[in-house]
Amino acid sequence: MLQSIVELANDGILVFNDRLEVEYANRTISQITGYEHTRILEMTITDLLGNESRALLEGIFSHPEKYGEKTCTEIRFPTASGEIRNAEICIAFATPPVGPDMAYAYVRDITDEKRIGNELREANEFFKNLISSSVDGIIAADMKGNIFIFNQGAENLTGYTAEEFIGKVHITQLYPESVARDIMRQLRSPDNGGIGKFNPSQLNLVSKNGEEIPFQLSASLIYDSMGKEIASVGIFADLRPRLDMERKFQETQLQLISSEKLASLGKLAAGIAHEINNPLGGILIYSSLMMEDLAEDDPKRQDLARIVQEAGRCKEIVKSLLEFARQSEPNMEPVDINRAITEGLFFLENQAFFHNIQIIKKLGSSLPFALGNAGQLKQVFMNIIVNAAEAMHGSGTLTIYTSFNREHNNITIEFTDTGEGIPEENLTRIFDPFFTTKDIGKGTGLGLSTAYGIIEGHGSKIEVRSKVGVGTTFTILLAPCPETQPILENRPSEVIGSAQGHHSFKGEPSGMSAVLP
Repeated sequence: MLQSIVELANDGILVFNDRLEVEYANRTISQITGYEHTRILEMTITDLLGNESRALLEGIFSHPEKYGEKTCTEIRFPTASGEIRNAEICIAFATPPVGPDMAYAYVRDITDEKRIGNELREANEFFKNLISSSVDGIIAADMKGNIFIFNQGAENLTGYTAEEFIGKVHITQLYPESVARDIMRQLRSPDNGGIGKFNPSQLNLVSKNGEEIPFQLSASLIYDSMGKEIASVGIFADLRPRLDMERKFQETQLQLISSEKLASLGKLAAGIAHEINNPLGGILIYSSLMMEDLAEDDPKRQDLARIVQEAGRCKEIVKSLLEFARQSEPNMEPVDINRAITEGLFFLENQAFFHNIQIIKKLGSSLPFALGNAGQLKQVFMNIIVNAAEAMHGSGTLTIYTSFNREHNNITIEFTDTGEGIPEENLTRIFDPFFTTKDIGKGTGLGLSTAYGIIEGHGSKIEVRSKVGVGTTFTILLAPCPETQPILENRPSEVIGSAQGHHSFKGEPSGMSAVLP
């Protein structure tokens, strides 16, 4: 009966004599090794299970006191077909009442177990690397909210390290108040992807420095074999790059629309300019001829001179329109900036809107000429001055300052008003085409965008700083004309007064007069 039990055992059972020969083997050993039972009974442990087993068995026979009741180890051995298998072998030493000493060996084939174990380890390592290397954040927490997975993507997104978070920070601290509770409620609801699922949704999380970061969350519940909730896992995709790309795309679309509008406006301006140019030429010619027919002391000459002057001004405006429409190239030449500013003010000072505005001019007396187009620069200055007057609602102080910075080799022009100021959210948009805060019908939004384009076309910079309720300063930095350099020290000259009537000059700069004809 005992032999039948041994024969039916799942493990191989062997008995060895002190010569390391097989005295007994059950049928399972044949299945493990692939040898016939009769052949096994003719083999030594070396022939059957290899040198590893022989060394162990020799040690047990030589010094049984060192090995205890049973010694187990893992071995690799070749089968009858040459296949290498893995086995666990346990050997016990026994001295029978009669006869020589014997050793009993129990052999269990663990080849498949080892293979499955290796495959599991490789799979675990693969999934561990997959989670670790994911660009998206992957965070898992138990049902108490304790985090046990926090990958590199989650570290990049939140600013926390895994060491700071795992086992130390509750999952609710990632979200604004009550958001985590709402996510769990939706995970248990069939309305957002099914029970246990949370379809991708845009949310915010709170980073280590307190910043709310937009992200897309996909989540699910993890269940055990009994269907009990044991954990939740979420994939956190950072939306900042995508939202930034969408914002830039929208800005590009607006720029394209604005470009189309400007192109249409340019064509319209070119057509109007050509239509106006012809009658203006006639007015100038016939006015000049009439002046030639009048005596020098005839009072009508002054009126005709005014007609010639205003018609000439109209031709300059038409020329600017043509340049705006790119029908002609602006001439770049040395420009006296102080004179351009003064001439621009001359056209504005008699307008009623400027009567209650005090203009303070601090114009550098030794400015070099700037390389540019006088008409275009004058247009820029007039646009800024008019905007300043409108910001002050026709009452306030406008300070115009010019100087030459030798260190940076540029001409600085500043227009500072005491108006209502520009809100911070509008500062980055004031140079955008068609952007205006004025009421419908009171502004086109082209003044500052045109000014920006002209200054950029001169290879120069225009900047703005403003404070609501205090005022605004526009700064223009122009490159000096290489052929002209300042001769005198840069000594500011002040022109103080209101636009109503003539200005009074202190230290009048060279090349300027208080009243221009």
